[in-house]
Amino acid sequence: MASSTNLIQRYARNEPTITHEEQQILANKRVCICGCGGIGGYAVELLARAGVGTLIAVDGDTFESSNLNRQLLSREDNLGQPKALAAKERVEAINSDVEVLAYAEFITEKNVSKLLAGCDVVVDALDSSNTRLQLEDWCSQTGVPLIHGAIAGWYAQVTTIAPGPHVLKTIYPAADEEIGPKPGAPSFAPALCASLQVAECLKVLLGKGEPLYNKLLVVDLLRNTRRVIDL
Repeated sequence: MASSTNLIQRYARNEPTITHEEQQILANKRVCICGCGGIGGYAVELLARAGVGTLIAVDGDTFESSNLNRQLLSREDNLGQPKALAAKERVEAINSDVEVLAYAEFITEKNVSKLLAGCDVVVDALDSSNTRLQLEDWCSQTGVPLIHGAIAGWYAQVTTIAPGPHVLKTIYPAADEEIGPKPGAPSFAPALCASLQVAECLKVLLGKGEPLYNKLLVVDLLRNTRRVIDL
């Protein structure tokens, strides 16, 4: 455990955006990141640097060469490694005061209770609308806020879901559907999306600002537009 002096120095540049008292609040919070690929890898990084005390990294996938264009945690020398374990290694290298529980498994009905137990917020960094819809149900049942994020080419979207309303069902069909070619995922898109999600996450954890409850933020980087859609 780092000394109080070292902790003050570590987070000095967070102030006054995040006060010393709020920093102590974050140190006692627990966030689950579902998916540790493009969006999730950046989310893990940002939450760890922000000083959230416990992170639960969940992903049953392993790295492959096509991940290198955008996934922060992927490297040429860790192809084939479970993404969740890479998330744990990364956090341990940048903030040893953050506890990381890594689960190299996909979130399912069988393990969701274990993974979400004690969580203050869940970050949706998944790539399947089926699993997203299930995650929304599980979060609603357990009373945990969910921060949704997704990308498509130059676009990113984010919303914050309070326990109860099933917002994602208004955004996604009930099942995954292939509608033409995939739009791609360039390096900047997951970084942007994760940044927006982490900002939402910190607002919820600290009880400040105006989270995107019942609103969908859509950013179009190609045309430099930003829309907030009521859901």
